[in-house]
Amino acid sequence: MTNKIIEKIQTAFPESITHYTEFRGEMTVEVNPTHWHDVALLLRDDEELEFNLLVDVYGTDRLKLPQSPRFAVNYELYSIPKNQFLRVIVATPDPAPSNSNTPLPEIQTVTDIWPTANWLERETYDLMGLNFSGHPYLHRIMMPDNWVGHPLRKDYPLGGEPVNFEHDRDHPRFAHLGKPVMVGPSFLTDLPPEMDTEKHMVVNFGPHHPATHGVLRLAVELDGEKIVRVSPETGYLHSGFEKTGENKRYEKFIPYCDRLDYLSPMNNNLAYVLTVEKLLEVDIPEHVQMVRVILAELQRIASHLAWLGTHVMDVSGMIHTLVMYTFQMRERILDLFEMVCGARMTTSYFSVGGLRWPLPGAFQDGVKSFLAELAGQLKDYHDMLTRNPVWLSRTQGIGYLPADTAIALGITGPMLRGAGVPLDLRKVRPYCGYDQFYFDVPTSTTADCYGRYLVRMEEMRQSMSIVEQAIAKLKPGPYRTADRKVALPPRPEISTSMESLIHHFKLVTEGYRPPVGQVYQVSENPKGWLGFGLISDGTAIPHRLRVRGPSFVNLQATDPMSRGGFIADLITNIGSIDIVLGEVDR
Repeated sequence: MTNKIIEKIQTAFPESITHYTEFRGEMTVEVNPTHWHDVALLLRDDEELEFNLLVDVYGTDRLKLPQSPRFAVNYELYSIPKNQFLRVIVATPDPAPSNSNTPLPEIQTVTDIWPTANWLERETYDLMGLNFSGHPYLHRIMMPDNWVGHPLRKDYPLGGEPVNFEHDRDHPRFAHLGKPVMVGPSFLTDLPPEMDTEKHMVVNFGPHHPATHGVLRLAVELDGEKIVRVSPETGYLHSGFEKTGENKRYEKFIPYCDRLDYLSPMNNNLAYVLTVEKLLEVDIPEHVQMVRVILAELQRIASHLAWLGTHVMDVSGMIHTLVMYTFQMRERILDLFEMVCGARMTTSYFSVGGLRWPLPGAFQDGVKSFLAELAGQLKDYHDMLTRNPVWLSRTQGIGYLPADTAIALGITGPMLRGAGVPLDLRKVRPYCGYDQFYFDVPTSTTADCYGRYLVRMEEMRQSMSIVEQAIAKLKPGPYRTADRKVALPPRPEISTSMESLIHHFKLVTEGYRPPVGQVYQVSENPKGWLGFGLISDGTAIPHRLRVRGPSFVNLQATDPMSRGGFIADLITNIGSIDIVLGEVDR
């Protein structure tokens, strides 16, 4: 496949590829910016390539790397028919100073090829300061419109500088700063240009509204009670995870992963440590693989239980008591997590090379007891909902999102499978030994909120089956890799081996130093694909750390799902996406 990609591009555009490499099983092609749009079209439409899913777009500031020009844009592509990943890097030419007072490096947009690039390009523009010519609405998406600078640039300070607000405008102590004072957003001026405020009513839904599941603002254009269009506005919870990660050692970022999708900390930890392990090329013991699968699937069940209870409460007050039952079972899972690592939500249990501590002796019996109880509970949930006329009337035919639209928007996880696409990374590109388990990938062809409900309900049952199989396969073994340059040596070994003592000292004081290279790892989280990208410059701190949150990408579906529906359906649609704003804003 690698040779075919290169051959296809070079045949069609002979001078388009400037360089290509393979590292850790990943292929990277560097493309001349003048040919990028044509190459992108070829990659999507060629019958032998079909890179129809744009996974991620993110910028890189190479200020401290021996590369020129300074900025580049990374495109992570995936072909669903061919089950193939590809990374394309396009260096953005340094702008001519005469173009404007503060020129930005510029590259052509690919929103007309992969619509999911809309928000991803806006994020790159906002945080990295790269301009995408032809973008339909190139506005900041995380920071306020009048924010000064672009936080992910290497010459932007990490933090600590004063932030000025509107009420400070006339205060004498701010007169010397010489930069704009932060002004709150204007409701009318912060709307997309296609919204017709003269013909239709535009209402502000959120950001403080319980049905948005966090601080999310939706500007909703209405014709009576019918929705014309919806414009989500994010950034109210922006945490700067990527900037933080680029200023900490690799192992120090693991606790931050818990705070992304705070309903799926185990899955977040797993995705990140898998990325670092790929960069380091570490062998993981089978015992560790089984434990990771068990805890990741328990976390998937816990996330779906939280979704089910809150979604039912949003959609139908008649069945609001279900949230008590789902959270009761979720608490049982959190009890197991507490048994394993002492924490219920901020677990940080997976470490690079293995597990933080060995499993406690009572863990397996606790898991078996929980699974036996959950089997009866799932039946009760179905009895309460699946044929309930109120539930059916609020979910069937609501939030229609067909497969072609979902793929174009980069939608993954239960939302994509709810549109009939059986794409699950645990099946098509197994990691952590998932190829050793028998399980089905639930799908639905209805592509509505009810279909997505059925998919998640069946996913919980499949996760139970995976956990049962993993418990049966679980055998005693080492809980971390034997590579002493990655994982801390056992305590008794430090007392008898000078080499182990040195490794311990070096790991604690300096951390590990991966080889120079770039990797990107995607894992199947409860809400969709969670991706981490790492660029190593050979030091103990990543030069670039990228986080691709599934909630952020999936949230783009709000507008196409809601158009033509009623304002009440918007609540159902948002809930069926299953977002967590900590992961949206990162």
